[in-house]
Amino acid sequence: MLTHPTLDQLSELGLNGMYEACIELEKSGQASELSRLEWLGLLLEREISYRRDKQLKMRLRNAKLRFPSACIEDVDYRTPRGLDRALFLKLVQGAWIKEHDNVLLCGQTGCGKTWLACALGHQACRDNVSVLYRRVPKLFADLVLARGDGRYSRLMRILTTVQLLIIDDFGMAPMNGSSRQDLLDIIEDRLGRQSTIIASQFPADRWHDLIGDPTYADAILDRIVHNAHRIELSGESLRKKRKPSKPPQ
Repeated sequence: MLTHPTLDQLSELGLNGMYEACIELEKSGQASELSRLEWLGLLLEREISYRRDKQLKMRLRNAKLRFPSACIEDVDYRTPRGLDRALFLKLVQGAWIKEHDNVLLCGQTGCGKTWLACALGHQACRDNVSVLYRRVPKLFADLVLARGDGRYSRLMRILTTVQLLIIDDFGMAPMNGSSRQDLLDIIEDRLGRQSTIIASQFPADRWHDLIGDPTYADAILDRIVHNAHRIELSGESLRKKRKPSKPPQ
């Protein structure tokens, strides 16, 4: 193991990327071939790369994606399921997040809605966007618990301020007065400020009935739909065509 006061100082300052680069250069014998500026440039490049990787890992960990390894490079465009490639690639660019638009992902179970939502979430993390994934049944249950233990305000603050909120399995849990109000509050506070992906096996024209109360349904859908990009998938479940351990892509 190489030891040198400079390495100790780099470690003390938390410059881990530069620290590792120094050790690798010394071991490889390439140090003598570089000018001072080339040496410094390489160290700085490694430090920047190290910090970016560390920040990405932290964003992905905080996002709690259902499929954290889902990425846009692995999206399956060949299987017929109605996926608009041009629209999806446009969403990958991320302008819709900067403009605080929403995305509605609808389709039957097994067509890859959750995986595609997570792929967009993964890309957003790469683009230095904060992301949070929540399934509707768990979301409503967590909010009920949070009311009882004093975490409600903190949880709502997280849900309303994260730059991209992914709400999965919309319509899979019955909604009561409390959950309707929670959903309205979340959507209202995010309107024009943050972006939301909503994935559901039910088509958007059925969401009004799923919400239940007409007044709440009108208010919620008016805030979700008017600035939303729609991806409507169709066809058989992709799970039938893949190994059980591999999720639909």
